[in-house]
Amino acid sequence: MKGAHRIIVQNKRIRYDFIIKRNLTVIRGDSATGKTTLVDMIREYFENGTASAVELTCDKQCSVLEGRTWQGQLSEIRDSIIFIDEGNDFVSSRAFAAAIQKTDNYYVIVTREGIPTLPYSVEEIYGIRDSGKYGTLKRTYNEFYRFYPAPEYGEKLKPDSILTEDSNSGFQFFTGICEKNRHVSCSCAHGKSNIFSIASKYSKDHLLVIADGAAFGPEMDKMMELGKDYPNITMYLPESFEWMILSSGVLEDKVLPEILAHPEDQIDSSEFFSWERYFTACLVRLTKDSYLKYNKRQLNPAYLGDRISQKIVAVMEGVEL
Repeated sequence: MKGAHRIIVQNKRIRYDFIIKRNLTVIRGDSATGKTTLVDMIREYFENGTASAVELTCDKQCSVLEGRTWQGQLSEIRDSIIFIDEGNDFVSSRAFAAAIQKTDNYYVIVTREGIPTLPYSVEEIYGIRDSGKYGTLKRTYNEFYRFYPAPEYGEKLKPDSILTEDSNSGFQFFTGICEKNRHVSCSCAHGKSNIFSIASKYSKDHLLVIADGAAFGPEMDKMMELGKDYPNITMYLPESFEWMILSSGVLEDKVLPEILAHPEDQIDSSEFFSWERYFTACLVRLTKDSYLKYNKRQLNPAYLGDRISQKIVAVMEGVEL
């Protein structure tokens, strides 16, 4: 599956209207916020159709996955948007993470905790709230909102240290940038799950954490809590380092602006489990016969040339290196 899909679910009391555009979407929030009600309504419609008194509008079939027989259920579902309510412990298992790779479904997971086995985006974590759009009418209109709002920048941040997610080309790039600006140091965490413990040891310097936002969702809770105690820690979470290069204007390609504007229309969930993988494949394809040939493991030195590196760094809104 690819593309963005609008889902409208309603009965006489309540209405949900939202858009899903990635293979993994997470709904967070406390009790009584409408998360389970949404899943219940979808289940009722799937099982009983119009007799359920629920109306559901979507260009894809919507269904609910639950219980101990989830694997058998999943094997029979194709090209659908699948909802999973909290309390289904299998969503945190490696078996589930393996089973949904290469499937052509989108998954909407209701949970109160992060799911470290799944690479979901920080941009696709939502809460549900009453928008009040229906005023005094009896029906309540519920809308999604980003659980972790996009950061607002004031004066440009000038970090003392940079911590990257891994030791691949992104780390090599920022190490090269820091060598030019000797007042900044650069280190890597060797995996996103290590970022919290390493970042919590930075008590004085202003630390900039750079990680792939396309898969950093499971780490956000503890990083946000850390930020309350350590205001000297700032996170920059682009889709990926490859996305930064593609967005920098370094490459001249007629199709690229449309890809960046609407990546959901290009990224097939059965082929790319996370958008980071797609942007890597896209960059490799677009540079394969040029002096900017890209290798994720080993950075091409051409990217550290002044003109190109400055364009890439300029993508980082609110940061000065």
